[in-house]
Amino acid sequence: MSSRPPINSLDEESAPQQKADYGPLLITILMFLGVIGVLFHWASPKMNWPYRLPKAWFDPSRLLGLGSANWVESPLPLAMVGGDPYIRALMRTISASESNMDKPYRLLYGGKTIDQLSHHPDTCVPIETGPNLGDCTTAAGRYQFLTTTWQAKAEQYHPSPPDWFEFWQVYDFSPESQDVVVYRWLADPDAWGTDISQQLQAGEINQVLELLSGTWTSLGYGIETNSMSGHLPRIYGEMLEEELSVP
Repeated sequence: MSSRPPINSLDEESAPQQKADYGPLLITILMFLGVIGVLFHWASPKMNWPYRLPKAWFDPSRLLGLGSANWVESPLPLAMVGGDPYIRALMRTISASESNMDKPYRLLYGGKTIDQLSHHPDTCVPIETGPNLGDCTTAAGRYQFLTTTWQAKAEQYHPSPPDWFEFWQVYDFSPESQDVVVYRWLADPDAWGTDISQQLQAGEINQVLELLSGTWTSLGYGIETNSMSGHLPRIYGEMLEEELSVP
């Protein structure tokens, strides 16, 4: 009786598979990198091999695209148009101690500035003085919003909230949006347990500053009193005079 050939006999007779050859691809990549190197050297004739980049290239401010701001004598006008002049004057007074610079809406803690305002920068800058020395803070903008505070208040008061179906709920950080969020927050009696506008109209600026000092600690009653804190009542009076004079 003839025996049937093993089932795998055909597989054993087939030619072995060839391994993939990555040599040409590797050579192409190396040639491409070589061309890039030549172009880089041609574009930078002053840089000799081995390339050593200046320390300034690795400065965090440069890598993060940060700029600088300058001190101003008086808080700048608001970007927002309209509203209660008493609340507007208070907002400018808050910024006198928090961000009294020529680019307040772009300001990070420490004095550097950002270019992009499509969202809160969420950049944690090391704290250089005070009881929180060694920590870092994400405070940014004219009112030095922390990332978490901005997110919470923008959800309540932002003038242009993102659509409900957007996966990432990003609130723009434009100057107008910063102003409107703070304005609506300060004008909300439920947020503070009192009507701040009425207190201001009654001349109770010191009481209002003390009330707000738990949020903005540079207002004279918190842990970060600065050189402007003692002048805030006077600054408020000047800002109110300006705001009341606007037609």
